[in-house]
Amino acid sequence: MTERTVLVAGGGTAGHVFPSVAVAAELQRLDPQITPLFVGTRDRLEGRLVPAAGYELHHIDVLPLPRRPTPKLLKVPGALRAAVREVEQLCRDRDVRAVVTFGGYVSLPAAWAAARLQLPLVVHEQNAVPGLANRLAARWADRIAVSFPGSRHRFRRQEIVAVTGNPVREELLELDLPALRERAREHFGLRPDLPTLFAFGGSQGSRTINRAVVDSLGHWNGRDGVQLLHSAGRALFDETATALERARREAGAGPQVRLVDFIDEMGLAFAAADAVVCRAGATSIAELTVLGLPSLLVPYPHATADHQLANALALQSVGGATVLEDDELDGERLVAAVEPWLLDPAAGAAVARAARAFGRPDAARNVARLVLDELGPVRSTRPETTGGVA
Repeated sequence: MTERTVLVAGGGTAGHVFPSVAVAAELQRLDPQITPLFVGTRDRLEGRLVPAAGYELHHIDVLPLPRRPTPKLLKVPGALRAAVREVEQLCRDRDVRAVVTFGGYVSLPAAWAAARLQLPLVVHEQNAVPGLANRLAARWADRIAVSFPGSRHRFRRQEIVAVTGNPVREELLELDLPALRERAREHFGLRPDLPTLFAFGGSQGSRTINRAVVDSLGHWNGRDGVQLLHSAGRALFDETATALERARREAGAGPQVRLVDFIDEMGLAFAAADAVVCRAGATSIAELTVLGLPSLLVPYPHATADHQLANALALQSVGGATVLEDDELDGERLVAAVEPWLLDPAAGAAVARAARAFGRPDAARNVARLVLDELGPVRSTRPETTGGVA
């Protein structure tokens, strides 16, 4: 067999990059003749994460799509046409046979180029509510992969939609949480024998979650029987540490809190945890569910089209999480939601089972198979095609 190149596009955030890298790895596992070739921007996360995963990244210049009328909007059409032309030429030069996109504005020129060259196109949507780039790309798609069953009806051509789940990093899929638990807790300076809550707000942190964790100190009934691992975010660490010390003096007691600014080894943090408090990004939900961790989800209130709330409600509807909106969360409500999971193993296990049943550890393989199904006997793109981007 001859080498077949598949163009992969998805960048800007970890929520787009991690699934794209997972699918690239699965494509090569299923067909060693596949060569993934990524397109993305130099200064966003894909610029670091894709090469670190061992894949080639071709840099393109593309502007984000403003969500409100601004002077920047006038620059978008010209920049988009230039990006599409660049991706088309890349596809010809590298004899690309199919394209798979994962959302984010970098994926739009790749999807448009695929349409211009009549290449098979698979679009993956991570969130319950599709983003703008994927809504536009869907009109050209041969197959659309979605993470949440309820997302199917949000696309006009429902017959080409497949519920695949959201691909998760391979290192998380391979975690043995019970085997790692004691070592993980020791790594973070926690007691190995106490039920543990892990709270985080993403790489930037969440002031809402930080304040609720601090406020929770005086509300724990089993305060001596639980402990907290709290990642506050680098920008918010100092203010959170100060508030925590003040709350500790005022409460006079409360569970041990291990406060850190950022966690690189999320696998160890998940292994240390019996329950989690976090935002409701698609990647977080995918990881929590494949690992079978109960969660209190606090959707980011400014997410586009309120997609984090839709993500969270989908998991809550099957019993795998509890949802509190941003303006509802405080220390008392946080404790009321998660303390039963920590102090009653049966209660926590029931939510964990529901979360795991919702998870799709096979998501990367499901998406990869859609791409391979569409590949077939695809013509070469090296000969010049007529037309171009107007």
